[in-house]
Amino acid sequence: MIDRISANTSSVIFMTPFPVAASIAMESWDVLVLGDGPAALRAAISSADAGATPLLVTGSSVGAASGRSPLSGFAASLNETTPSSHIQDTISEGGETTDEEAATRICSSAVGSLAELERWGLVLRRSSDGSPHLSQLPGHSVPRVAGCGDSTVREVTRILEEQTMKRNINRRSDILPVTLVMDNNQVRGIIALDIESGDLVSIQAKSVIVASQGYQGIWSTPSHGPGNGLAISSAAGIRLGGMDIVPMHALTISGTGTVLPLDVLGSGGRIRKDSGEDVGPTQVAAGEPCILDMRSMDKSSEGWFEGTISKILDRTGLDVRTEVIPLAPMTVATIGGIPVDGHGRAVFESGKMWYTGLYAAGRSAYTGMHGNSPLPGNLMLEDIVTGATAGKNAAEWAANSHFGGSTRMEEELTAAQSRIESLFSSEGSPVGHVAKALSSAMRIIDGNNDQSSLAVVQASINELSNSGIRVTDPSRRMNTELVSALHLEGLMALAGVISSEEEEE
Repeated sequence: MIDRISANTSSVIFMTPFPVAASIAMESWDVLVLGDGPAALRAAISSADAGATPLLVTGSSVGAASGRSPLSGFAASLNETTPSSHIQDTISEGGETTDEEAATRICSSAVGSLAELERWGLVLRRSSDGSPHLSQLPGHSVPRVAGCGDSTVREVTRILEEQTMKRNINRRSDILPVTLVMDNNQVRGIIALDIESGDLVSIQAKSVIVASQGYQGIWSTPSHGPGNGLAISSAAGIRLGGMDIVPMHALTISGTGTVLPLDVLGSGGRIRKDSGEDVGPTQVAAGEPCILDMRSMDKSSEGWFEGTISKILDRTGLDVRTEVIPLAPMTVATIGGIPVDGHGRAVFESGKMWYTGLYAAGRSAYTGMHGNSPLPGNLMLEDIVTGATAGKNAAEWAANSHFGGSTRMEEELTAAQSRIESLFSSEGSPVGHVAKALSSAMRIIDGNNDQSSLAVVQASINELSNSGIRVTDPSRRMNTELVSALHLEGLMALAGVISSEEEEE
């Protein structure tokens, strides 16, 4: 083995022989951040500010996160003397399963976190007095949700991406993690697929932060939420939590899957039954026939929701100024993931033990603050707060740690190569068939956890897993079908975790 320090002190490169190639370059970084959304970006920033040299790795292209569905703004008790009411609303919305300590910790960080985003350049919607405009959304006892209309996700992502550039944070796009390498409950790095070249790469790290998308793609298509970080974590033996808690988003247009931001309800939009009675998101989630009425939306608000108004017209032909929109609930965000403590560390044995060097944030972390249902605006809040926490603590851990587990990395690289090769065999079902069958099976247990339904779902998952997935495109470079197949493998494994959790209850 030949070890050398590269001219760029951010990485150490090891040249190691493998059966699959004459030599394999293995990079080594202080902190490896998996993901490209607000939680991942904030984690990388925090890690860099704490003195580490992080690497952002994502299977998507640069900027992909900014185009994700707008769910809601950012909840923060800006006009309140204390965050106590925000904390209580969070607990009330989540129910008895809410982790009150996590809710208190994260809600108490909301004002400072939002102020920081503003200092970095986030332009919030403002009231006539110049203060941030706050909407009172369902579940909130007072107006508390700030944002940028229907572009909050896009604008927050853009601001955070600018901050990563200012810090010269290294970033690798179109690099899909396929294996989280663990060695005796200690993280060692990842094996990833370079989508552009089709090669597998080894990336060693002192600490890893899993901060990728949720797993909502189980109920639709992998592109809507592949849950990649959680899939490779589960495969590595990490026990996940809260996977069976699947909140439904009320403002999705029936028959199209188009997601609308809850913020329209704080600007004159109303959910109604066919009878005209005003109701809330709970009734939509329960399956009652409901419509969204935006005809009385404040004129001053229309400019902040131009994207929403245009999207509705393009996809349905409906003009929100004169017509109403039929609604049907969908799973568009998830809250289960890797159980974490207040430092963002991945824990097990009820928090008594730590998977050394492993952290999680955002949609990959299970803090428990949402209980059975997230309060509007708390998902974005949790992304930012947990990202900052995980990044800081991962950097501090890396400062006093050493690289290791090169032998384990070699073993996992060989195993990943075999796994990729198996997808190109002549056996197995096409990607599209598997995706459709999986989503159909999982919809059986939407709000239904009786044993007969769970047995049917588990049998369907087992059948899909046993039959396997077949990639028909033989090329290795930019093979998007292969990427979808890898995502589907992970989603099937997560579906098994979900049905198991449901059965245990």
